[in-house]
Amino acid sequence: MHCADAKQAIEQYHDGELEATRGDAVREHLATCPACAKVAEQLSRLRSAVREDATYFMAPDALRRRVAVHASRSPLAALKGRIELPVWGFAGAAAAAMTLAAGLTVAVALPQSTDTLSREVVSNHVRSLMVDHLSDVASSDQHTVKPWFAGKLAFSPPVEDLSAEGYQLLGGRLDYLDGKTVAALIYQRRQHRINVFVWPAATAAKVERSSTINGYNTIAWTQDGLRLWAVSDLNAKELETLSQLLQRKQRTGA
Repeated sequence: MHCADAKQAIEQYHDGELEATRGDAVREHLATCPACAKVAEQLSRLRSAVREDATYFMAPDALRRRVAVHASRSPLAALKGRIELPVWGFAGAAAAAMTLAAGLTVAVALPQSTDTLSREVVSNHVRSLMVDHLSDVASSDQHTVKPWFAGKLAFSPPVEDLSAEGYQLLGGRLDYLDGKTVAALIYQRRQHRINVFVWPAATAAKVERSSTINGYNTIAWTQDGLRLWAVSDLNAKELETLSQLLQRKQRTGA
């Protein structure tokens, strides 16, 4: 197993989600690769810190009532007597919704899939900084970084040299988002590192959105059949400027 494959599977390995053969391969790789073992150790520490220090919130009474009402209307209402909604947090309410998913659409204020992906984008960005693994190929030359992805992905990410505009290309790597392998392009603006994740778009429609999560700004857009998602602690205006520069480069090919 190569390091790139191992790093993509480490989270699933920790969660016990890998089939036996792949799990054994990851375990054997971690036993012989200090770099990947360090990634695994840091991930384990991060998860322990979240479990010990995370803040949990009680579900509002209105939320619990709405879940109970929808549960009573489902084909699985026979389970009602066995399902209790005590002082759960939002995570508990989500778990109940998943339990009833076979016959129930829960109309509660839970995060949408796009919001979940936004958080995954931010998590991947933070993890790349924590484990000191920003680049698989470190170079400011777009003609070095772009060919590196050839044969590793089924698409060609738009690698652009934006140093003249104040956004220095640092390199690229493979990452894992939304259940698939994606390209990650790394830029730097002053002391701020920026990840730009790229993968094929599910729709040809042009979609743009921005958000701020835990102090990190994100901006996403769709262009030329690709989905691009930039994330950084850089201020929102300058991150939007990077997005506009990349979009202009894609349009003009300049």
